[in-house]
Amino acid sequence: MASAKETYRTELRAAARQLGERCLYSAAKWAAELLVGVDLDTSPAPSSAMDSPSSSSAVSAGRLLHLHRSGGSSFRHRFRPGGASSSEAGTPLGGVSYVSTPIPDDDSFDSGGDKYLLAKTYFDCREYRRAAHVLQNQVGRKAVFLRCYALYMAGEKRKEAEMIEMEGSLGKSNAVNQELVALERELSTHRRTGSIDSFGLYLYGLVLRDKGCEDLARTILVESVNSYPWNWSAWSELQSLCTSSDVLNNLNLKNHWMKDFFLASTYLELKMHEEALKRYERLMGIFRSSGYIQAQIATVQYSMRDLDEAEMIFEELLRTDPFRVDSMDIYSNLLYAKESLTALSFLAHRVFLTDKYRPESCCIIANYYSLKGQHEKSVLYFQRALKLNRKYLSAWTLMGHEYVELKNTPAAIDAYRRAVDINPKDYRAWYGLGQIYEMMGMPFYALYYFRKSSYLQPNDARLWIAMAQCYESDPLQMIEEAIKCYERAANSNDTEGIALHQLAKLHDVLGQSEEAAYYYKKDLERMEAEERQGQNFVEALLFLAKHYKNIGNFEEAGHYCTRLLDYTGPEKETAKNMLQGIKRLQSGFPSMDIDHFAL
Repeated sequence: MASAKETYRTELRAAARQLGERCLYSAAKWAAELLVGVDLDTSPAPSSAMDSPSSSSAVSAGRLLHLHRSGGSSFRHRFRPGGASSSEAGTPLGGVSYVSTPIPDDDSFDSGGDKYLLAKTYFDCREYRRAAHVLQNQVGRKAVFLRCYALYMAGEKRKEAEMIEMEGSLGKSNAVNQELVALERELSTHRRTGSIDSFGLYLYGLVLRDKGCEDLARTILVESVNSYPWNWSAWSELQSLCTSSDVLNNLNLKNHWMKDFFLASTYLELKMHEEALKRYERLMGIFRSSGYIQAQIATVQYSMRDLDEAEMIFEELLRTDPFRVDSMDIYSNLLYAKESLTALSFLAHRVFLTDKYRPESCCIIANYYSLKGQHEKSVLYFQRALKLNRKYLSAWTLMGHEYVELKNTPAAIDAYRRAVDINPKDYRAWYGLGQIYEMMGMPFYALYYFRKSSYLQPNDARLWIAMAQCYESDPLQMIEEAIKCYERAANSNDTEGIALHQLAKLHDVLGQSEEAAYYYKKDLERMEAEERQGQNFVEALLFLAKHYKNIGNFEEAGHYCTRLLDYTGPEKETAKNMLQGIKRLQSGFPSMDIDHFAL
């Protein structure tokens, strides 16, 4: 009996061939890349005893389980070839019983096979209307799909031309695909009569999405992936329509194992990082050489701000696939965040020599110039990326950052708004808009955008700190609200320690000395653990010394005063005077108020 891995390999090979014939090249490349990662083995097929009702029902229901990430493990340890047992590698995820993969009818050569081949050749040459004209009298499902798909692409090509003619390559335009109405009418008729295949349903879903009929588009795309699960393009479009976990849970998807790839990718898009990481790591047990899965895991780690782990995975990926461009723009963002100019320069030169006319390549080069402080050149390359792909989300957002550096506020606002139009879930664009309006002295507008960003990324301390600082600003002075935001930041892994220090200062301003002392002490413990010292460290010691002296805890006050003696400057003299005052109080002699000596 064939093993599960042999089954995957056979299905992947057939899928790559069929997707290539249908001109869905990105999906075909995805399937072919996974194919390389499945090695034949002699492990037995999964036992039916493993198909427990509990695990099967849990996966098929699509519940969002809270899966905690295992800490401390390295990439090489987790994904070392041969590291997983044979039973793990050859068994479907969690021992779940999956449905079999349907095989679509191949009717292209029943009649008019020569015309189909001619039309596909025209399509490959981007002569879409010629391709559609050749197939205008063909009724086979494959021919109908290619003809309608060619018309759709012809409409998209004309729409792009109109946008450039009317507003420029990066401007706004009301141009629409003129083929959508006719395509919707024809494809809906084919669906009613049952003369449409899964690829036709995928195209129908695209048309409905472009017309704004998102609910019906989701239904049609679910039908498409259920009838033929290997079309990754259909899964990707369905993912773009899953705007929340509730929408995701309500999808009536068959329990094919392609669903695991879809759920992992959608979890990542919805910022459900723990769930996404767990699924990708389990998938890696089967597709151990898949560059796609490795890149997705690195992307999850980057989103979780585990930069060292993500960098190690990207480096391993480049060693095994040195000419890879996919996902390398995310790697460049990581190197930018770590200010690794040398590594980013090397990556920029590599992708430039590999394919300089890819949007990802332009984005990487733009990040390199931005890190060097050459923001004009950075904007130029982001504009080139957007000429190649107007819907390249990262380019719009990052170009907005560059315009902020150049003090070009109107252009920055326009870039951020374009990013939000493409993907309303992009918290970085909302955060950028908040920063701009805060710089313009419009805190109420800034708060609106900061709230949007923190709603989309509630575990990012930086967003809560930005909102708190906005509440602290002179026009608002809403201290209580600022404290609430800083508390959220402190509970969201504030690595810079800004929240604890500000909480201590704000409670001191409000006269809440006990709360201020609590946060100063926590901030002091954090700085000691990280071996940091500076003005905040001295400020915390001085406040705690005064606080414990005022409440009569002379032992604690003396401890903090003694630590202040290690510093030079006015703090040392203040500590000496405080110690003398404490000794007088302990001996029963009156002393001057400690605040008399505080600077």
